[in-house]
Amino acid sequence: MARAPFATLLLISCTIHAQDVSKAHFVRASGEATITAAPDRAQLSIAVTTRAATAQAASSQNASETARVIEALKHTLGRSGEVKTTGYSVSPQYKYAPGHSPELIGYETTNTVLVTTDELSSVGNIIDAATASGANTINGVSYTLRDDSEVRAKALSEATLKAKSNAEAIARALGVHVVGVLQAEPTQLPIVRPLPMQAMKASPMAEPAATPIEAGNLDIHATVTVVLEIQ
Repeated sequence: MARAPFATLLLISCTIHAQDVSKAHFVRASGEATITAAPDRAQLSIAVTTRAATAQAASSQNASETARVIEALKHTLGRSGEVKTTGYSVSPQYKYAPGHSPELIGYETTNTVLVTTDELSSVGNIIDAATASGANTINGVSYTLRDDSEVRAKALSEATLKAKSNAEAIARALGVHVVGVLQAEPTQLPIVRPLPMQAMKASPMAEPAATPIEAGNLDIHATVTVVLEIQ
């Protein structure tokens, strides 16, 4: 499934030359805005970890178990998502005892895949399919937007209006008049904060039950600073 790239916002800063700013009378103020939006994309980081006496045995076992997990995930996703490998590691495992050198006791292999879906209602089913087929770690679930350009622009617009209003309030309190804009720029670009879920360890003794997942809403925050010329 093609993944829509985040749109790039062209942020225009209105400025005058530094030497002119130094001669101008001005007021500066900032404004903040937070826009709430419902997510339309979910990503899950799912891992299979295996241990064995040798690196080859741990990797071979991991390959078989990961293949089953990926097959189950693709079956659950259908055409509504994708699965891709994001991490693979093989590392020695040691036993440590006071007064003794570390003792090699085996090897651990971990294969991590990232699942992306736009069917938010299927997240619980994806987790269940993964753990039932052999995944033993769900590293987390995050929610975001396929295209966040509109909400980012709205956050910038609202933050700019608040910054301008704050600067004008300062000018009125000082008894001066605003005659122009010297500068306007984002001091914090709009940030889409994904909604995370803590990592979960799969328990083979747990009773099978559907996993309830609630997406909630996203907060898109922006801060803008404006400099207004005054007389």
